[in-house]
Amino acid sequence: FNHHLSPKRHASHASLLQSKEGNLMSQIKEKAQALADELVALRRHFHENPESSLKEYKTAEKIQEELTKLNIPFEKIADTGTLAIIKGGKGEGKTILLRADIDALELPDCTNKPYSSKNEGLNHACGHDAHTAMGLGTAKVLNELKDTFAGTVYIAFQPAEEIGAGAKQFVASGKIDHIDESFAIHVNSGLPVGTFAVQGGPVNASCDIFKIKVTGKSAHVGRPHLGHDALVTASEIVVALQTIVSREVEPGDRAVVGVGKLHAGTRYNIVANDALLEGTIRAFSHTTRAHLKEAVTRIAQGIAVTHRCEVEVDWYDAAAPVINTHELAEKFQLVAKSVDSIDHIITKYELAMGADDFADYLVGKPGVYGLLGSQSGEETAYGHHHEKFDIDEAVLPIGVELEVNYILSRLAN
Repeated sequence: FNHHLSPKRHASHASLLQSKEGNLMSQIKEKAQALADELVALRRHFHENPESSLKEYKTAEKIQEELTKLNIPFEKIADTGTLAIIKGGKGEGKTILLRADIDALELPDCTNKPYSSKNEGLNHACGHDAHTAMGLGTAKVLNELKDTFAGTVYIAFQPAEEIGAGAKQFVASGKIDHIDESFAIHVNSGLPVGTFAVQGGPVNASCDIFKIKVTGKSAHVGRPHLGHDALVTASEIVVALQTIVSREVEPGDRAVVGVGKLHAGTRYNIVANDALLEGTIRAFSHTTRAHLKEAVTRIAQGIAVTHRCEVEVDWYDAAAPVINTHELAEKFQLVAKSVDSIDHIITKYELAMGADDFADYLVGKPGVYGLLGSQSGEETAYGHHHEKFDIDEAVLPIGVELEVNYILSRLAN
């Protein structure tokens, strides 16, 4: 991050959430802090019981059990998604969606904490356990305050963020077609607790995954003219793909074309008759993303023809770029500055080449994605997707307080 820190301001923005009955913001803070122990217990439950993408069955059951306890209605989305619905008591109004992702990673848990994963080879090493707990806490506080606002709040407890499949399920369901806007908060181990980062424009890259299958013709290496070498063809494709960013993308536009896997041939003295390579493209605009996809396909096909081979290019659309609505980013900054538990606001930071399928909620709709600091020392400073990733659980009530304040500010707007 390039830290552009804005000092916290109190009085000038506190009026955003005043109510006739008293200071609503103060009530929200008290309610969030009172939930601290419950939030920790929920987060540790999810951390101990991680489930991989699209297999979050017990996680969904627990979420739905907690919502049932709170008398909050919900709808099931596909197999493991849950859409909580909280209607304000003051009538119709805007509809705001909060996304809370719920899936874990295929990774060992090496934290050696009492709440370490009980499921071997699975680990909440990205913070989705925190997002789920925060989402439930936010649901509880909003439900208690529902007579103070008009409009509807959806909380999407979304599966399969890690493979770019869960948001698509929510969009395809038709259940969120009429939302006015959406937002998400992601805990971040690169920022200290009490810090919030949000900016307008692109913040996360798109992610598309490609597989290129090359089919040639085998022969003895001593008679190569009788074969069509899939290995040589695949190797040339790998090298040629590296020219896309350097020669086809405007120098000021950040993009990635990467190949991470290449397998070809069966024996040292046989001309390979097949090859498979896998890689990814990343971009911060829809235009650049489309160009990268076209270029990869074009180059692979052209080289295959040159070497008398056949080629198949398959694409998996994992996520579009996350592009924050500028106005909403500015509103989020203002709300965060009025939250006592937030010490610093970062309004300008480096773009992340990592992707998030929250982008699917932003297609044709305004929205914003922010980062909430979860680090307070060495044990909580490991990077996301690291086997020792952990959070300072003090972030949980802060997250609830921020989410509730932001939602109510948007419903009141």
